[in-house]
Amino acid sequence: MGIITTQELGAPVEEVFGWHERPGALTRLTPPWQPVRVVREAGSLRDGRAELRLPGGVRWVARHSGYEPPYRFVDELDSLPLRWRHEHAFAPCGAGGTRVTDRVETPVPSGMLRAMFAYRHRQLAGDLAGHRMARALGAGPLTIAMTGASGLVGSALAAFLTGGGHRVIRLVRREPRGADERRWYPAAPDPALLAGVDAVVHLAGEPIGGRFTGEHRTKIRASRVPPTRRLAELIASLPEPPRCLVVASAIGYYGPDRGDEPLPEESPRGEGFLADVVAGWESASVPAEEAGVRVVRVRTGIVQSPRGGQLRLMHPLFAAGLGGRLGSGRQWMSWIGIDDLVDVYHRALVDDRLSGAVNAVSPYPVRNADYTRILAAVMRRPAPLPVPPLGPRLLLGDEGAAELAQADQRVVPARLQEAGHTFRTPELHDALRHVLGRAGDG
Repeated sequence: MGIITTQELGAPVEEVFGWHERPGALTRLTPPWQPVRVVREAGSLRDGRAELRLPGGVRWVARHSGYEPPYRFVDELDSLPLRWRHEHAFAPCGAGGTRVTDRVETPVPSGMLRAMFAYRHRQLAGDLAGHRMARALGAGPLTIAMTGASGLVGSALAAFLTGGGHRVIRLVRREPRGADERRWYPAAPDPALLAGVDAVVHLAGEPIGGRFTGEHRTKIRASRVPPTRRLAELIASLPEPPRCLVVASAIGYYGPDRGDEPLPEESPRGEGFLADVVAGWESASVPAEEAGVRVVRVRTGIVQSPRGGQLRLMHPLFAAGLGGRLGSGRQWMSWIGIDDLVDVYHRALVDDRLSGAVNAVSPYPVRNADYTRILAAVMRRPAPLPVPPLGPRLLLGDEGAAELAQADQRVVPARLQEAGHTFRTPELHDALRHVLGRAGDG
């Protein structure tokens, strides 16, 4: 038993094999719907070992062998009494392309593996296309300092960047554990923190979700505005500053109740707590801008990934057939797939035409009722139970419900569209099928 799959890519075999050799490849290929976490990637495809963690603390250790660059390598399960041998084969095809063949020998039924390999194929093709875009813009390898590298967005982005040959230096608030980590004191960053760095990605911040108590509001603001200002001031003070600062932001800038009004980046800010926080957050990066550094503020919509955010909460409810539209279902939801968000950050780093605010949302927002219908269809479950407005208010409080669960924002990615940006999954149906392992369902 087992499975054999193939895909053809418009990239030379050396490039495709090289992507698999770099740090981040295993993380990028691990499906987000599976209860699996990458603990350690192999240091070498020649004879290294990669470790994943399964539920219950079970370790999956894969030992590499059969190293024949750029045409072949093998990994075999080395930690469980289960047969698993995976041969990765790469062969030139067409005009400078590559045929990738995965051969897995295992007693696991092939039906359980098809969704995983379909996901891996799309990830590989999408990541290679993203790095090809950067080369077309003349971008070379960068050294990128990143805060928040262990979060939902940061972990995906760091893996994508290292897979493309960039070096990522994680700015951490604990003792560094290796050469690619540096100690970051948000209130007083060390003057040497950014030595040798070409660009900075600033993602760190207290999670916004939750009841908007006074304490929670204080944490949201304090974790964003002062640390961003200190980082921007440090950049501005350097004799040779990084060329680019990419700062996380949010579509909360536009306020929670904008109705059917399309909201490109030049739209006026809205009212409310999050609009105030985001305005202060974005203004905090101005010192770097005034020093001549290109600053991009990524106003992110509702991120679609079962590993975090709204979908992580909704997925089990819909899987149990307990999902439903919220209230009237008329409110607009401006969303973005996790891999499209990674691509937006990547473009912000390598495309000198982008600066200022950039809306990181799909070009096709949906109403809440449509989101509910599409998610239920992807999950093959009914969604018969509308959620009354009282439900979110009980969980989040009146302000939290209005700012988060009931927000009505029709945001437009105008600047990305002007730059000719291509989205991997612009339609919600395709994005959800991809991250939930349902892409082969039709």
